[in-house]
Amino acid sequence: MVLHFREQFPHLNKYWEKYLPHQQRLEVPAKTILLKEGQVSHHYISIEQGSVRAYFDKNGDDKTVQFFFENTGLSSFDSFIDEAPSRFTIETIEPSIIYLLSRPNVLQLIDDLSHEPDFMQIILKISAIRFKHYNNELVSFIRDTPEQRYLRLQNERPHIIQRVPQHYIASYLGISTVHLSRIKNKLARGADHF
Repeated sequence: MVLHFREQFPHLNKYWEKYLPHQQRLEVPAKTILLKEGQVSHHYISIEQGSVRAYFDKNGDDKTVQFFFENTGLSSFDSFIDEAPSRFTIETIEPSIIYLLSRPNVLQLIDDLSHEPDFMQIILKISAIRFKHYNNELVSFIRDTPEQRYLRLQNERPHIIQRVPQHYIASYLGISTVHLSRIKNKLARGADHF
């Protein structure tokens, strides 16, 4: 939490500095489970290096819902806030360096920050960014074909295409790896005609 918010809100550095010592730094290999579906989330996760995905199990198939990269933070928020079982598993995709900040420390940090005059604006800004992203994802899933979703991913977030294994991208798009290969081949053939 502290790492990526320092860049976004440098005027609050006194708070970030206060909580840096409370973070646990971990260097973990790819495919490390940071939170398992059904467990309660007790930490906010900041990514210094690497990539992470959130997914859920659907009848033995995992369905990727989100990717996270350097200088971002995450948690299973409903689990973290309500101390309820997580609906998602959070797993590293690449070898990663992450920081964990425990729930009591996060709550204390929020309490400290609440005394800042622009605290509500910060919370609204962070919430608006997340809401916009998730809303766009939902609309795209309803409106767009898998090919359109892949093209959008390729145009707007090419780092995902470059860094994430194809089977996770297919899962994220809601298609099979075979279908994803067909889409990529079709797009490659189309590019050859220009």
